Amino acid sequence: EKFDQACQQYANHDAVVSMHQNKRLTYRELQAQVNAFACSLLKLGLRKGDRLAIWSPNCVEWTITQFAAFKAGIILVNLNPAYKSNELEYVLNKVSCKGLVIGSQFKTTNYQAILTHIAPELPHAVNKVLFSECLPYLKHVIKIDQQEHPGIHRFDDLLVTPSQKQLDELASISNELQFDETINIQFTSGTTGNPKGTMLTHNNILNNGYFVGEAIHLTPQDRVCISVPLFHCFGMVMGNLACLTHGSTMVYPAAAFNPLDTLKTIQREKCTAAYGVPTMFIAMLEQESFDEFDLSSLRTGIMAGSPCPREIMQRVMERMHMSDITICYGMTETAPVSAQTHTDDSIECRVGTVGRVHPHLEIKIVDEQGKVVPRGSLGELCVRGYSVMLGYWEDEDKTKEVVDVAKWMHTGDIAEMDEQGFVKIKGRIKDIVIRGGENLFPKEIEDFLY
Repeated sequence: EKFDQACQQYANHDAVVSMHQNKRLTYRELQAQVNAFACSLLKLGLRKGDRLAIWSPNCVEWTITQFAAFKAGIILVNLNPAYKSNELEYVLNKVSCKGLVIGSQFKTTNYQAILTHIAPELPHAVNKVLFSECLPYLKHVIKIDQQEHPGIHRFDDLLVTPSQKQLDELASISNELQFDETINIQFTSGTTGNPKGTMLTHNNILNNGYFVGEAIHLTPQDRVCISVPLFHCFGMVMGNLACLTHGSTMVYPAAAFNPLDTLKTIQREKCTAAYGVPTMFIAMLEQESFDEFDLSSLRTGIMAGSPCPREIMQRVMERMHMSDITICYGMTETAPVSAQTHTDDSIECRVGTVGRVHPHLEIKIVDEQGKVVPRGSLGELCVRGYSVMLGYWEDEDKTKEVVDVAKWMHTGDIAEMDEQGFVKIKGRIKDIVIRGGENLFPKEIEDFLY
């Protein structure tokens, strides 16, 4: 519903710009391609609740796949483009993927070759329907490529204009979707054991994207430079869904982060916001040609993923003109953001804290017995509200380890909250280093070294 509303409201406005592909789509054009791809998925036999994985770096087709799956009620499974064959096989079978969209070659990764190594039957698939011993659930492989490949559907061939009957069928499916149904599975890379499939609903991700966009005051005039991966919540939710819910433009500078491409894109597309982890901003600032770029269009953005040293924050705000940059804290299991700084918070708040709790969410900090600690005391950060995942796919035991009966998500992060409600993340419970009887957190050691 929200997708179609945005496409009607901002029809002639740029929706997606992909610099490395030299492609741009208005919201109206994006809607037409999303509808076409969704109808083709249904025609291939994918149904509401089936799983469709995407294994590709950032591109327009990633975004078309995202919204097409969401409209058809097909569960989108985000795969890390860096997966090796054993990880790919595990996740495709874990969630019984029926369809898979793959990118063409990227850097040294040949997606088709890796897939064919697991499923040698692929080039011989009759009528492009796969029957594989190692991937028994996978039936359709779709490749983002100009060339034809035996056994594989070409992405562009599935963008044919659908009939009115097909569009009506898609609309009736969309109308039946429930806000609390799983629509996205994102795998979290556990430090031990296999990755866990986080089940996220329309309610989780659409609202989180909206509130992230609200926090940085996005409008239809904004153009957001999304250098972070789409397979991750940072790109897909905080990027694509924040833009969609505000009629802003999603801008992809490259298939994967490249500091020079990002600077060129910000200048050429007059981006008003930029996303990244601190090391990305450092890489841009350290470019020899940095001063040659006009970044005066920038005003805001998001830095997340790890704490930011004060000196870097100062340089980003002054030299990149991002006076309204914000810091976010979150995790995949909370879709992802649960705390964020405001655009007018002091620089101390932006480097020393992760801001305050997001709207319509609750945060508490508890001791080892589960009791709430006083303000200014350390404990484990817990989050509750609309953004908490449904659970891990077919793993009730692991879900119960992190989400309690009262629906609090136990993050595993040690934090403290001050009198104003600002949250400081000290580190992971598992990462505490004990030195001379004192608890030290990696951040304290890193700050000292930096």
